[in-house]
Amino acid sequence: MEINKNQKFFHGIMFHHFHDEKIHTKGQGSISKDVFLKIIKNIGKENILDANVFYEKFNNKNLKENEVCLTFDDAIKSQIDIALPVIEDLNIKCFFFVQSNVFDGDVDYLEVFRYFRMNFFLKVNDFYKLFYDFLDQNVDTFFKDHRNWINAKLLKSPYYSIDDVKFRLIRDLYLNKDQYENIMFKIMKEKKFDYNQHYLKLIFDKSDLLKLDKLGHLIGLHSHNHPTLIEKLSYDNQKQEYEKCLKILSNILKNSKNKIKYMSHPCGSYNQDTLDILKKLGIDMGFVHTTSIDKSKGMTKINNSSLEISRKNHTSFIKNL
Repeated sequence: MEINKNQKFFHGIMFHHFHDEKIHTKGQGSISKDVFLKIIKNIGKENILDANVFYEKFNNKNLKENEVCLTFDDAIKSQIDIALPVIEDLNIKCFFFVQSNVFDGDVDYLEVFRYFRMNFFLKVNDFYKLFYDFLDQNVDTFFKDHRNWINAKLLKSPYYSIDDVKFRLIRDLYLNKDQYENIMFKIMKEKKFDYNQHYLKLIFDKSDLLKLDKLGHLIGLHSHNHPTLIEKLSYDNQKQEYEKCLKILSNILKNSKNKIKYMSHPCGSYNQDTLDILKKLGIDMGFVHTTSIDKSKGMTKINNSSLEISRKNHTSFIKNL
């Protein structure tokens, strides 16, 4: 079991995308079934707790340093098609953190845009070049002014290249949501990409959520619209994001709202308002995206609070396989 530089164990392993040779194409950060199995072997199945056991032990403060849980974010369909059969065969129950807009008639453009840039360009940097051509603005000064942001992101997410981070900086801070989406729609139009032909293989539907629940996995909040920087939203807008997510998931699962007690922060973004809102909603377990101490969040230690449980990205294990 790995230990981080501050001699504190992480307690969550974070997964997103999977690929196979059939429906789900290989993309940045995606892993195959075989690699998933190797990661579990590397962690040691004896160290992996079922989600309900992890939740109970964490709340009772008797979680051992070597004990971890598996978590899946973003309601990505490949998790159902590729990862779920593996964890069912191994009898491991996991956390699935989902944004609720995908069950409310909205399109998850964050996932659509990712699929597009990963699958319709020879290299992701080819996409970035075209993106900046469409942006058609000199952003060199903006990058220089945000060197600290870039360096912090690279430290927090070492699996990203500097070009990945710069793109996210433009997407999240330089442009607003409408400006970014307008550029993406123009690029997709030029490339003759119709997301409707691909959408069903990208995102959960309600039956997937019900299947996970029936199998004993735990469903948690991941906001409604999955803002990439929810910490930049007002208190009221953040509150709406999580209240709506809680309401929709509770209705689908036919559970009372107080039965959903867990969440993960979308893109690892949150602030003190977020934590206060989650507490008021009865959420008492939350996962972050980092295994380091983020002083900008007021952290003084790893696993800083019950709503800031450390997670290690699955990509960190690949080099050890």
